[in-house]
Amino acid sequence: MCRSIKKLRRVGDVPTEEELHGAALQFVRKISGYNAPSRMNQKAFQKAVRDVADSARNLFTALESRAVRNLGEREAAK
Repeated sequence: MCRSIKKLRRVGDVPTEEELHGAALQFVRKISGYNAPSRMNQKAFQKAVRDVADSARNLFTALESRAVRNLGEREAAK
């Protein structure tokens, strides 16, 4: 797809709002074919960027790393 979109998942760290927005913007630009949409398409473009960033945020909120899960299991076993 788009090789310039960087991986945002990092061990022990969550992506910033700026990183999420930047990745969403790159994704929407790529799939829409617009680098900068016309005024007529601006609202739809911006909504798509917000929606993609929201979906990515939800993904990172729901992801569970193995290290965090193992730590929780060890704490519960004590």
